[in-house]
This record gives sequence, C-alpha cells and structure tokens, in this order.
Amino acid sequence: MKLILVFLLVLAPLLEVNKIAKINAHKKEAKEAFLAEDFEKAAYHYRFLIDSLGVTEGEVLLNLANSLYKIQDTTSAKNIYHEILSKSSSRELKSIAHQQLGTIDFNLKKYKESLNYYKNALKQNPGNEDARYNYELLKKILEEQEKNQEQQQNQKNKDEQNQDQQNKDQQNKDQQNKENQEQEDQDQQENQQQQEGEEQEQDESKNQEQEQKEGEENDENPEDKKPTTAEKLEEMNISEEKARMILEAMKNKEIQYIQQNKRKATKPKKSGKPDW
Repeated sequence: MKLILVFLLVLAPLLEVNKIAKINAHKKEAKEAFLAEDFEKAAYHYRFLIDSLGVTEGEVLLNLANSLYKIQDTTSAKNIYHEILSKSSSRELKSIAHQQLGTIDFNLKKYKESLNYYKNALKQNPGNEDARYNYELLKKILEEQEKNQEQQQNQKNKDEQNQDQQNKDQQNKDQQNKENQEQEDQDQQENQQQQEGEEQEQDESKNQEQEQKEGEENDENPEDKKPTTAEKLEEMNISEEKARMILEAMKNKEIQYIQQNKRKATKPKKSGKPDW
C-alpha cells in the first residue's frame, strides 16, 4: 500500500508537468494560428484548452470568443463575451468584452445598444483607446442621424403644411373660378336678354317705320286713293247742281213708271175670255 502511495506521489508531478506542457503547446498553436488568421484552427485549440484541459483563464476565453467572432459565429462569441463579463475580475478583459459586444451590435445597426457597450468599455478601462475612438465616432454618427431625422421631420411637416396650403389655395381658386363663371354666365344671360329686347325693339321700330312709310306711299299714290263723289263729278265735268237736277229727274221718271204699272194692273177683266 505504501508503495502505491509513493508511486502516486512520484507520478502526480509528472502528470502535472505533462498537462502544463500540453496547455502551453495548445496555447502556442492557437496563438500562431490566430496570428496567421487561421481562426478556425485557433478556435479549435482554444476550445480544447477550455473543454479538455480545464483552462479557465480569462485570456483564453477572450481569445476563443475573438476567434469565433472572426469566423462569423457571432452567437457563440457573444455568449463567451457575456461569460467573461459575469465571471472575470479583470477590468481590462471586461472592457475588451464590452468593446467587442459593441462592435457586434454596430454591425447589426443597433447603434444605441452599441454606444452603450462602448461607454461601459470606457468605464471599465478609460485607457481603452479603441473603445474611445469607436464611442466618439458612433456618438457623432448618432448625433448626425438625429439631426438628419429632425431635418427630415421638419421638412416633412413643412411639405405637409405647404401641401395643405396649396390644397386650400386650389379650393379657394376653384371656388372663385366657379363664382366668376356663374357671374359670367349670369351677365351673359342678362346681356343676351337685353340684346334680344333691343333687337325686338328695333324690329318693332322698323315695322312701325315700314308701316308709316307704306302709309305715306299710299297717300302719295293717286291710283291707290278711292275718289270721292265730288272728284268723280269733277272728272265728268258735271257740277253738283246739275248732278242734283239729273238725279231729281231720274227719280220723277221712276215714280211715273211705278204709277203707270199700278193703273194697268187695276183694269177689270173682259168677260168671255179666259184668265190666262
């Protein structure tokens, strides 16, 4: 039993030395692969150090997260960065983890979240110049973005106001045009009625003038005038006195003729002769 214990005591340091040698070898392989930008190989060695050799160093976790970020496995990288923030006591490592999380959100255009990570990175390590540069740059971008958004909103409001005013002006113009058209139609109708009235008056005046002219022409034309009795007697070269004597004589003869006819009709009929 004692021999076994002695053997274990002798073997344990040898195993520890062998483990340290493996750890150092994988660290070397991981570092060389990372510098050569063979990030998949680097991630493999860092993952072996953590999972197989039980390495819990914050630097190894950070290098693994950086390797995963380089091969665009951002989900795994974010998980490890958050693990560093919760487990590591190193303010410098936490500052770098915040900075990397800010860069991931920046690439996703989550600018406000990214700015907050850069701000926390500076709180953990004010000497982190990369985080400071990113923070100042992103802050300027956000300020410019907010300014542009404000200008765009102001321009939009101005355009809407101008459009509303244009619509009101157009409505007023349409209403004015409508009223002007109605007034123009009314004036045109009144002018037409006035013109028709004037034409009617002119026609009536022309008719009256025509009738008057025709009357005057009839008065001037002797053929159209009906001669009077005096004019007829004058044409026959008979005076009025002579004409009365002639009429009186004709009347007397007419009376004598009537009386004679009456006497002939009253004589008695001769007997012995037929009535017929």
